[in-house]
Amino acid sequence: MSTSIPFQKMNGRGNEIVVVDLRGRQAGLGRAVLRAIGRGLPHFDQMMVLHDPPTPGTDAYVRIYNIDGSEAGACGNGMRCVSWVVAQGSGRAAFKFETGAGVLEAYVTDAGRIAVDMGRPRFGWREIPLAQAFEDTTAIELGMAQPEGPALSRPSVANIGNPHAVFWVDDLAAYDLAYLGPRLETHPMFPERANISLAQVTSPRSIRVRTWERGAGLTRACGSAACATAVSAVRKGMAERLVTVTLPGGPLQIEWGADDRVWMTGPAEHEHAGVLDLDEAA
Repeated sequence: MSTSIPFQKMNGRGNEIVVVDLRGRQAGLGRAVLRAIGRGLPHFDQMMVLHDPPTPGTDAYVRIYNIDGSEAGACGNGMRCVSWVVAQGSGRAAFKFETGAGVLEAYVTDAGRIAVDMGRPRFGWREIPLAQAFEDTTAIELGMAQPEGPALSRPSVANIGNPHAVFWVDDLAAYDLAYLGPRLETHPMFPERANISLAQVTSPRSIRVRTWERGAGLTRACGSAACATAVSAVRKGMAERLVTVTLPGGPLQIEWGADDRVWMTGPAEHEHAGVLDLDEAA
């Protein structure tokens, strides 16, 4: 007897997302099944897998897989896509999801966009984590040259579900992120690897960002990177607590609230639905 799994192909500001809903299905679907799911799906940056909620009052436990098979703690664009799927199935507009980064809230706004609570950022060097101690993580001693053009130096680092390093630049186009990104992602400074972003502050309420995403590579959008950039800019006195972060895929609104929680608001776009036969994908 074949096992069929429905999926939704979506994107969040160009971040390619697949949502697989395993709620209500047999327990113990292990890595072999998940690998089969991954092989049978269209291209994605992240696969969001929904499981039955272990915590009362939550809608699902969400596991997040990068295209290289590694597991991520957070994916803001993916959580907006998950929220869209659950909203379509339930008719509700407010949700709670449990992830590796904790319980996150989300809701559909009156304008049809989706706001996601990304939790509280962490800035301690052990929390990020870093391989060596830094008292001030707004600018750590780390740099890298490229074959041509200026070098990168002294990033801000933070953890918003995932480790992030943000390098402040005057011109995003002056850097070859395809060259620098994989080298910095796996730098010994980051024992769990890191998302690497270039950030150009254009006003106190506007930042442009490009990101090399841990486990996925160059991406048109990374929601947790947008959040890490926004809060790091606030810490450095470069931006206000409500800011628009513009990624190659488009803008996201990031707000670092007085309660220390970071909210990200943006769209989720549905591309198509499909059904995966696990016997054929295996």
